[in-house]
Amino acid sequence: MTKKKIFNTGDIALEKFNKLSIQVSLNGLSFCVLDTISNTITKSDRQIFDRTQTPYELQENLKNLLETHEIDRATFSEVIVVHSNGLFSFVPKPLFDEKELANYLKLNAKILANDHMAYDLLENYDMVNVYVPFMNINNYVFELFGEFEYKHNGTVLVEALLNNSGNSKEPVCYTHVDGQQMSITIISQKKLLLHNSFTFTSKEDFIYYLLFTMEQLGLETETTKLKLFGSIEEDDEIFKLCYHYVKDITIFIPSVSAYPMAETTQDSIDFTVISAL
Repeated sequence: MTKKKIFNTGDIALEKFNKLSIQVSLNGLSFCVLDTISNTITKSDRQIFDRTQTPYELQENLKNLLETHEIDRATFSEVIVVHSNGLFSFVPKPLFDEKELANYLKLNAKILANDHMAYDLLENYDMVNVYVPFMNINNYVFELFGEFEYKHNGTVLVEALLNNSGNSKEPVCYTHVDGQQMSITIISQKKLLLHNSFTFTSKEDFIYYLLFTMEQLGLETETTKLKLFGSIEEDDEIFKLCYHYVKDITIFIPSVSAYPMAETTQDSIDFTVISAL
């Protein structure tokens, strides 16, 4: 298995000119298919689980999702899997050593002796994201499609937000909501100040993690811009609670891509899964 993109010129996959992006987490699943000829997202779906799944249950849910949409029988020129979990750590590239992956992770996450560790290089930002992927998912995807690329959700989020952030001197707090998972990314002058992910079960959990993070960076709730995006709207209870504490708050609608979307995909598209393409 490899993280490199594979293009086999003699493969029938190239006749389809389709790319597949899948995101997996213990809280939900999503995927989208890009037709590179029309440059259009032609199919997508998204599931949010009522409870946290086990890795085995996650694989079964992914199997059912792909079979439902007949994705498991399709051929693609490129397949990308995005792993979303809290088992990651960003490391400045000058301090990175490939032999020390476990040491980077053990201070921030509970890892097991048999955990497989991987890393993503954020080439334009001099950073490396070290993480633990769901290896049973990787093995399942490899059985279906052969060689594919995989990366961490944090890598995709941070790169996408840095690429599209302005040069404001004041820090901006981006908070992505995906089911019971929240990812906080704080950027100033196109530099990453912090990225972290939390699992929450109530709106009180959500505001606790948000305010605690802002406090750790010394960000003022009266003046710091908070941009919420993902599965959240202005009439949500979480948004209303946040507004009591953070005054400059908006729903952030990122330009997820340059790809037009078929009408059937509008409600099921996910920022991270499409940004991975």
